[in-house]
Amino acid sequence: MMDPEVSVLLHCAEWRGLLQTQVQVELSDSFNRQTNPCLELHISEVWTERLSKEPWLFNGAKFRLHSSCLVSPKDPRYPQPSHVPVQHWDEDQEKQRGDDVAVWHRMEVRNECLNQTQNVGSVFRKTASMLSQESSTPQGSTGDDQSHRGPFLTLRLGLTCYKDYLGTNWSGRVSELCLRGEEEFGDPLALLAQPLGVGAVLCTADCQVVMIRRSQRVAEAGGLLDIPGGHPEPKAVCECLGLEVREEQISAVMMQQRPDAVVSELFSSVSSEIRDEVNIPVGFLGAPVLLGVALNNTNAGRPSAEFYVSCSLTSDEVRKLYWKGGAEANESTDVVFLSRMEVLQLNRSSPLWSEMCPSAKGAVLLYQAVKPDGNPTASKPELNSSHSPAPHTDQHWC
Repeated sequence: MMDPEVSVLLHCAEWRGLLQTQVQVELSDSFNRQTNPCLELHISEVWTERLSKEPWLFNGAKFRLHSSCLVSPKDPRYPQPSHVPVQHWDEDQEKQRGDDVAVWHRMEVRNECLNQTQNVGSVFRKTASMLSQESSTPQGSTGDDQSHRGPFLTLRLGLTCYKDYLGTNWSGRVSELCLRGEEEFGDPLALLAQPLGVGAVLCTADCQVVMIRRSQRVAEAGGLLDIPGGHPEPKAVCECLGLEVREEQISAVMMQQRPDAVVSELFSSVSSEIRDEVNIPVGFLGAPVLLGVALNNTNAGRPSAEFYVSCSLTSDEVRKLYWKGGAEANESTDVVFLSRMEVLQLNRSSPLWSEMCPSAKGAVLLYQAVKPDGNPTASKPELNSSHSPAPHTDQHWC
């Protein structure tokens, strides 16, 4: 299914999603966006103009997704159970080893997904054709063995901020910036902020997927259906590490010794967003399962990590909590429930599809492909490779 608003950077269908222990991050200031004086002046002008209209805006630090590396257990770099280090792979070593999987994810996917006519199915098939040559579960092992193996996914993260996002991804000059990035750095995303968001396909105990209707007052996609979501916060990681710094003082160096804290923030932030937007206490939520990363092409391929999160409450209970109002109740005007089967059957010809914002579309596409909560009678759309599911705790089966 092709939709110009959304594309998929990577998916985790080989494992029916990844748990927190199967994801790691590599932090470096070298993964920040590239700068030049003219661009910085433009960003400042955009920010000043925006503040004049919305003086309440806050320029918070965000993580910037530079690239990703997805590997399977038979990849030579895959860490064994007895030793699971945070790996730091440089590009020259990758090329010397002829590492097609890493090179493809680093270069081709990041660049191709900027193309607004990208066929999401082709991305799925391309990933599957590579990974299907390698077993997702070692011969003779069980799903439990796999769930305790080391990371399958490395996310390379730098830092950015909301001000930079408005002056690059959200700027009217974004096409020019992409061309300059390609010409000057060999990467169309080099000059863009690319803040990493998070979103949740939230499923209730009675198999209803929770969506919210965005307020007309929010900056983007007002009035459209969305999933609960937001951003992991570098500030929260620093506070967790006992570092008292202002937003503008935060650097990747501060967090390099504790990348596990960044992974923890990535996974916990999606639960916090559900709590704040839908008013569901975190204690009623299952462990988030990473489905993959989707790109919002209306913002030049802005990335968002999409998760599946189960909820032990029914849709009626969730509705009552929502209308009591959470910390961010002003960002939405209604809660909408779709059956799990409805979500699995959604496509571009569905009347509801045009009511959904890009982040919700990306999450739905990933949910349909990964099926983290199981669907033994249906095949994944656009995927031909087989996989062995890893068990996920705190999930219900619909």
